[in-house]
Amino acid sequence: MGDAFQGSLFDLATEVVPGELGGTVERTELAHGAWIDLRPGWIAGADELFLRLRDGLPWRAERWHMYERMVDVPRLLCYYEDAMQAPEPALIEIKRRLDEHYGPELGEPFTSIGLCLYRDGRDSVAWHGDRHGRGNTDDTMVAIVSVGEPRALTLRPRTGGGPEGQGGGKSIGGHALKFDLGHGDLIVMGGSCQRTWEHAVPKTARPVGPRISIQYRPVGVS
Repeated sequence: MGDAFQGSLFDLATEVVPGELGGTVERTELAHGAWIDLRPGWIAGADELFLRLRDGLPWRAERWHMYERMVDVPRLLCYYEDAMQAPEPALIEIKRRLDEHYGPELGEPFTSIGLCLYRDGRDSVAWHGDRHGRGNTDDTMVAIVSVGEPRALTLRPRTGGGPEGQGGGKSIGGHALKFDLGHGDLIVMGGSCQRTWEHAVPKTARPVGPRISIQYRPVGVS
C-alpha cells in the first residue's frame, strides 16, 4: 500500500496521547476574516496511531464522475458521521481535547471524523474549500491532525489578496501558504477560511511515504 512508512526518530512513544493546546497553539490571521492555528507535534505516539489506523480501519477506494468519465479518487477514504462511533479510542480522545479547547470559540462540538490515506506522492487532493452545507455561508472550523510522513498542505485565497501573516508556513508567490504536516501535527482552519480560501495536498514526484489526514468537522460542514 504505497511506499514504506518511516517513523520519526523523535517519537518512540507507544501510547497515543494528545498534548496540551492552550498557549502552545500559534494563530495566524489571514485575509478576508480567515485564520489558521498550528500546533506541531501535538500527538505523542503519532507513528503508533498511524499504524493502527492504516491497518485497522475499513479504507475504501472511490470513483467520481469527472469530465464525462469515471476516475479513481487519488487517495483512500474512511468516514464516521458520528465521531463517537470511531473504532479507535485515540480518535475520540483527540475530539475531546479539541472540543475542550475550541468549543467556547466555535460554540459547538466537532461531530464527524473524515480520514484520507495518501499512499504515496501520486495521491493528492485538488484545490477546494469545505463549502458544502453551512461552510458555504457561515464561519466555522475544520481541525486536521496529520500522522505518518509529512506532506505539503497548501492554502491560497480564492479571490486574491495575500495573507497578513505567515506563521509556520512558507509563502508561495506572495499569495499562498505551505505547511509540511505529519507525525502528529495539528492545523485548524477557522473563521471564513472555508469560504474565502482553498486548500490542497498536491502530487509530488519526490519519494514520500504514506500519510493519514484526520479531519474533525462540526455538524453540517463537509
